[in-house]
Formats: sequence, structure tokens, C-alpha cells
Amino acid sequence: MPKIAVTRWIPDEAVEVLRSLGEVEVSRADRPLTPGELGEFVAGASAVVSMLHDRIDSTVVDAAGPALKVVANVAVGYDNMDVPALAERGVVVTNTPGVLTDSTADLTFALLLALTRRVGEGERLVRARRPWSFHLGFLLGSALQGKTLGIVGLGEIGRAVAGRAAAFGMRIVYSGRSRKPDFAGEFVPFEELLGRADFVSLHCPLTPETRHLIDAGALRAMKTGAYLVNTTRGPVVDETALADALEAGEIAGAALDVFEAEPDVEPRLLDREDVVLTPHLGSATVETRTAMAVLAARNVASVLTGAEPLTEVKP
Repeated sequence: MPKIAVTRWIPDEAVEVLRSLGEVEVSRADRPLTPGELGEFVAGASAVVSMLHDRIDSTVVDAAGPALKVVANVAVGYDNMDVPALAERGVVVTNTPGVLTDSTADLTFALLLALTRRVGEGERLVRARRPWSFHLGFLLGSALQGKTLGIVGLGEIGRAVAGRAAAFGMRIVYSGRSRKPDFAGEFVPFEELLGRADFVSLHCPLTPETRHLIDAGALRAMKTGAYLVNTTRGPVVDETALADALEAGEIAGAALDVFEAEPDVEPRLLDREDVVLTPHLGSATVETRTAMAVLAARNVASVLTGAEPLTEVKP
């Protein structure tokens, strides 16, 4: 029976799909495997179900051996995959788009509200049992209604965020590789978006072009009262430059669900009241994470049974 290597825990519903195909081995390590451990773990596998923290390249494929047919990444992004190298060796790569759109858009808006309404500050104050009393100037935040949301990358998640923003009475501008004729928001160049938006929300994939897209220059181009939200990939934002910009008062605040060197965070961001930080929770609902894992398992099933994969990543 083919060996299916799963690099970290996945929901039982997905494991059951895989067990109908072969022998399933799930890593018992409650952490990312080191490159050496990963190579040993996938040796002899016909399929690998990987997580976003697993770097899958030619070295891993060589360690797996000639039986390897498919790597199913339990994530939308696939910047952890050397897709061309895998394609050269005849290995199919799949991802899990679509199923996490709403949960990630929901978290994006949760971060926007937490940031502008100072939810974290208020909760920390109450939990610390510090004295407080209501008055008209107490923990004042900022309203969303009538403000401009700038969306960088209008894919499925960006569109879902725009829909939520419209319900809050926000204006939408967006930038990306091309104008979307079926979308009501205003398409503008990236530099113009930075200068116009009261909130900049990042939804672009991590590529060589978008790494440190938000750098010192981009942060200086934003309004001094603007907020930055990142729920896509950590390296899209230069965290050192972000800390510098916040210290200099160049922007009003930031909310990050992803980080450059995850799980490590730029230390200067940790104690700032104008920063909201969450540990990569964009897709973290029971329903979404289960759907992601099941889609990955179904991709494995398709490839191992000779059918077309459901969501293949092309080189």
C-alpha cells in the first residue's frame, strides 16, 4: 500500500479519506519538523500532506524517492513550495483555495475593529484590575464609516474583505496586477492607494516582487493617521521598518496575524498599544481548518487514483 506522510496533525475527517488510499503516517512532533527530520519522515512516501511551515524543495523530493506523486499543501499560499523543481520531477503540487476565504476575511475585520476601537488596550486594562471610570475622552478610537479601505491584492479574500467593508459604509480602493471590471471599487496604482487609504489591508501572495512590499518608503507614503493590517504572509511587511515608522509616528497603528520569521516577532512591536498581534489565526475555525485538510486529502486521492487534482498549483 502507498505511504502517505502527513507532516503535522490534521482533523480525523481528512485522515479517514487518506486511510482509504494507503498507510497514513502522521508526524507525532507538535512542532515543525527540521529539514533533516522532514527528509527522513517522507522517505518512501507516495504522497505528502504538508503545512505552510514545511519547505518542500528538490532535497525533500529526493529524500522521498521515486514513489512520490503529489504534495498537498494545507494552505492557499505555496511560497513554501519549489513548484518548478517538483514539476521537473513529475510531482503534482496542490493547495487549498476558496475554503478559507470567509474566515480570513472575518479575522481581517476583527483586527480592524480591535485596532481602531482599542479592544486589546481595554481588555488589558480590565484584566490588570487597574482603576477606570467612564468619561467622554476615555480610550477613544476611530470609526470605520466613511473611511477609505485600501486593498492590496483583490483575490477571493480581498473581495470578501471589501464586501464586509462596504457593509460598514467604507469606500474601497484597490491595487493589484490588473483592474477587475466586475468589481465596484476604484482601481488605483499602489503608490496612490498608500496615500489615499485610511486603512491598508494586505491580501497579495508572497512572491519575490511582494517581499517587503511594505517597506520604509511605503510606510512613509501612508497617511500619518492610517492603519496597516496584514493577514497574508509575514514577509510582505518589513517588520523592522514598521517598528521604525510607528516609533516615528508615521502611521497610527498596525495589526498583524502573520510575521516575517514566524513565530518570532520584531521585539519593538510587542509592547506597543497601537499594535494588535494574533498568532496566524486567519483560517482558525473548526469548519475552515477541517475543510482545508479534507480538500488536501481529496487532492491526494485524485492523484493517487489517476484522476485530475482538484486544485493543482501550476509552475
